[in-house]
Amino acid sequence: MFLHNFKYSLKILFQNKALIFWTILFPLILATCFKMAFSDIEKKETFSSVDIAIVNNSEFKNNTFYKEAFKKLSYGKSKIFNIKYVNLKKCKELLKDSKIKGYLIFSQDKVNIVVKKSGVDETIIRVITDSIISQNVVYKNKVVTDNLYNSIHSDINNQVQLHNITSNNISYTVIEYYTLIAMTILYGSLISMFIINKRLANMTAVGKRISISSNNKTILGSLSASYVVILLEVMVLFIYTRFVLNVVYINPLLTILLVLVGSLAGLSLGVAIDTLLKTNDNTKTVILISIIMCCCFLSGMMGVHMKYIIDKNIPIINMINPVNMITDGLYSLYYYNTLNRYLFNVVSLLIFSLVMIIISLKGLKRQKYDSI
Repeated sequence: MFLHNFKYSLKILFQNKALIFWTILFPLILATCFKMAFSDIEKKETFSSVDIAIVNNSEFKNNTFYKEAFKKLSYGKSKIFNIKYVNLKKCKELLKDSKIKGYLIFSQDKVNIVVKKSGVDETIIRVITDSIISQNVVYKNKVVTDNLYNSIHSDINNQVQLHNITSNNISYTVIEYYTLIAMTILYGSLISMFIINKRLANMTAVGKRISISSNNKTILGSLSASYVVILLEVMVLFIYTRFVLNVVYINPLLTILLVLVGSLAGLSLGVAIDTLLKTNDNTKTVILISIIMCCCFLSGMMGVHMKYIIDKNIPIINMINPVNMITDGLYSLYYYNTLNRYLFNVVSLLIFSLVMIIISLKGLKRQKYDSI
């Protein structure tokens, strides 16, 4: 009976074209749109040397430390600055014509920074200059100035976030794809809700027959079929984003484990919503999709910064947000070299699934009808 119900459920799921579109094709379309929208963003924000000028006055010429520091920072393939050493009048002209991002004027122990506007490059100029000034007392010779270069890079990394943390380039837009994976997993709740609806006496004729039969335990076959379809849709998206869109997934085995646990959470959410709501199929679908999209918004799909705003100000929301649990689990593998945060999200998903299953069981047990 289990296998029969499993095959029957698979058949009716794949025959539902609308369901297949929203759970499989729509995420693929959305991933393609993400690629088109984000492809140029990071190219434009890739770090390149900043054009600046230094007023070549006597104060600068006579300060060996500053001369060596800026010389070091404007040398080599990974140089930070392209520096022009000119007079004050020429500096003003270059800045006015936007040929430089800013210029520095040295006067005794002070350094004045002149920029035209605010931006990433201008912030880099200020961060580096402030770092050099603060360490002027410590660094006194050229040998130590080599260490200054590493120190300056550290300051830029901490304040401007231009460095690599893994063997691949860190991408802040990757969280959009991770949230899309999470959304697709949670969209699996539409599948489980659809299959449970088929078994409820107040929803379909099939449900009426099942409710008066002795085979209620065959629901396990239906849910197993739903779980397989959820995994299939996520795998299709995973393969597409990895090998077509070149999205980075660190540690595929742990990623698959997270998908397995997340799919269980999606499955249980759909069953819980379906058994709790006493309304028609369309209303249930609208409510469920609204919940999922709200969770996606809070976890960063519509704006990367939203996730960090919630994490910082109202962390409890994302701690109970299943989309965020999946997204954060994927992102923790991408960002961190420890599994603490990853494991926390896996355990949180298991707890969420357990709570939804308990709610679902109680809801199914309460399914009583005066007449069918």
